[in-house]
Amino acid sequence: MKTAVVILNWNGKALLEQFLPSVVEHSPEATIYVADNASTDDSVSFLQKAFPQVRIIQNQVNGGFAKGYNEALAGLKEDIFVLLNSDVEVTPGWLPPLLDEMKNGKVAAVQPKILNYRKKDHFEYAGAAGGFIDALGYPYCRGRIFDTLEKDLGQYDENHEVFWASGACMMVRRIDFMKAGGFDEDFFAHQEEIDLCWRFFNMNRKVKAVGGSRVYHLGGGTLNSMHPRKTFLNFRNSLFVLLKNAPKKQLFLLIFFRLILDGLAGIKFIFELKPSHTAAILKAHGNFYLQFRKMLKKRNNLQKSTKYYHKTSVVWAYYLRGNRTFEKL
Repeated sequence: MKTAVVILNWNGKALLEQFLPSVVEHSPEATIYVADNASTDDSVSFLQKAFPQVRIIQNQVNGGFAKGYNEALAGLKEDIFVLLNSDVEVTPGWLPPLLDEMKNGKVAAVQPKILNYRKKDHFEYAGAAGGFIDALGYPYCRGRIFDTLEKDLGQYDENHEVFWASGACMMVRRIDFMKAGGFDEDFFAHQEEIDLCWRFFNMNRKVKAVGGSRVYHLGGGTLNSMHPRKTFLNFRNSLFVLLKNAPKKQLFLLIFFRLILDGLAGIKFIFELKPSHTAAILKAHGNFYLQFRKMLKKRNNLQKSTKYYHKTSVVWAYYLRGNRTFEKL
């Protein structure tokens, strides 16, 4: 299987300088591309001089993660795409275990264990050891529940079917990516991989986490986790995911409960003296209502009525029952 590692870049020369050498060194099985999202720094000239073996795709505008990858991947012919954040350090032999799992024709996407670059014996927030959602669509991972990050003790070393793979490091089959329609560009960034993987689920395709492969993710390379813009995107896009993919019979009840819980999250931010994040939630809901009809039209007839969630409420388990790790949910 011909493989492309595609790194999306936007004004990230420093990250490329720090992390791209590991990708070049440890990815002999793949052709490496950097898709530049109309950077205004000297990223492209730096790449041309320092990494002539890396192929450059130049997008005309910064359309965020979703549009950037859609445009970059549209012109590639490899069978397998690896979408890799620019702030990820890969390790020797990281690709073969992922490619071995993709030999299973039922698998659309896989991810490695994603560990914390700053604290390498712990999982990282964005994907950890594979993602799930609860009945209300809240995402969480093996190794990461909300802000609690587990130490990697080998507890998730086995290959395991999951609901979603992290966009920080996702290997996806080209034919499945294209058949599903790629990323939804209205998301701009954040949770578009959950939306894509839910579409894979509704297409009867599988997503796996591969414990024999590991990478280290810095996180917050383009948008810090405490930035209100990130809060806005996460809350709005989470509602988009439900509206597009949830079973029809449960859809509006799910959204009603999410509105209540998002309101409680806004109150929590006020008590934490983070009013800008409360404002971001209000803005997220306003934008969701404005785009409600548009996103509703994106539903198709593939929504499965079968159980899509791992637990009924991760919010209840985490905040009220005190279960802080995946195995205790």
